[in-house]
Amino acid sequence: MLSIGPGVSVRQFSQAVAGAALATLLTGGMALAEACVADPVAVTARPAAPSRLPPLPAEQAAALEAAVRAAFPEAATPGIIAGVMTPEGIWTGAWGEADPDSGAPMEVGMHTRIGSVTKTFTGTVLLQLAEDGALSLDDPIGRYVEGLPNGDSITLRQLATMTSGLLSYTRADAFLDRFFEDPTLTYTPAELVEFAVPGSPIFAPGAEFDYSNTNTVLLGMVIEQVTGQPIGEVFAERVFAPLGLGGTFWPGAETALPEPFPQGFTLQGNAATPEAPSNATHWNPSWGWTAGGMVSTLGDLLVYGQALGTGRGLLGPETQQERLRSFPEPAGYGLAMGCVDGWIGHTGELPGYNTTVFYDTTTDTTVVVQANSDIPSGDCGDEAVLPDNPTGIVCASPASRVFGALSEALGHPFAMP
Repeated sequence: MLSIGPGVSVRQFSQAVAGAALATLLTGGMALAEACVADPVAVTARPAAPSRLPPLPAEQAAALEAAVRAAFPEAATPGIIAGVMTPEGIWTGAWGEADPDSGAPMEVGMHTRIGSVTKTFTGTVLLQLAEDGALSLDDPIGRYVEGLPNGDSITLRQLATMTSGLLSYTRADAFLDRFFEDPTLTYTPAELVEFAVPGSPIFAPGAEFDYSNTNTVLLGMVIEQVTGQPIGEVFAERVFAPLGLGGTFWPGAETALPEPFPQGFTLQGNAATPEAPSNATHWNPSWGWTAGGMVSTLGDLLVYGQALGTGRGLLGPETQQERLRSFPEPAGYGLAMGCVDGWIGHTGELPGYNTTVFYDTTTDTTVVVQANSDIPSGDCGDEAVLPDNPTGIVCASPASRVFGALSEALGHPFAMP
């Protein structure tokens, strides 16, 4: 979430841009009897979704349609794209506008920036390399990157579970001042990490949970070092190709989006006001790198969401079961993704866009929502909201609000602890 407006000094940027709507509420400190994923073995035994699925039954499709239409007016976004995939079939739809200036409608298949959903891709490749014996999750980050506070004791596992104690560079004043002044600048991964060093550590390795983009950027640096390949090539070879994700794109510092795409709107940045949000469609995504830079489509994310849950096509059963057991109980953040009551996945927010990708381990159901706005709505305290902001409802980003409505329509409501 964010808080930005004329003359306001904002220091909550990391929560918004990192897609931490999930993670910031998952403290990682709870421990009860029941695991978040009840039966990891059964989940990993599920088959991959067929390449062609029939439409969901008309009655269920109508209920999902009604859920989106009820939530959409309360979401601060011009448009929404949403989809649900179950063993019985698939349902997709689009509502609202891709471009309010032209009136062009939102359409299924449009490319959007997916923000911190990218972290799940990075974590998946990390686990693949561990399976291959190319690295160990218990390796210290100092083996790969020099000059980090506690680098000899922070492990790759702690980076993936957000327990490293390294400050997120997106909470560093030096980064925020530069980014808000000029969102078109290009950053290298090493530059991003350098912003975090002066404020680190914020706790001893493994002692606490703190959602930090620095962690996932470092994991991307490790992946490039171990594979000897640029990260975009690694993602393409190890995730996009095996799953057939033809609409998923690693932009690097490229500001253009593949056609078709909606315009994205934000209240972040020095120029935005509640009366006139900024168009962030072509802001430089390099600052998010392996923590938040990726672009994708609804169809690809539905396929990926199921694979992320089951491991099918990505990880062996034993590794995937370890991942499904990595969550603090009864909810929390595990190996580069979160879990609440059997729902596993991630939210993603980058200026102009908000995405949710969640897989229900109890029903083999994948739900994806894309929004062309990252502006929150509801009772959001001192965060900047639109002038017509609805009140009397919980504060939520657009995709997260619609995902919540869809989860209720599916009979398994997603509720934060």
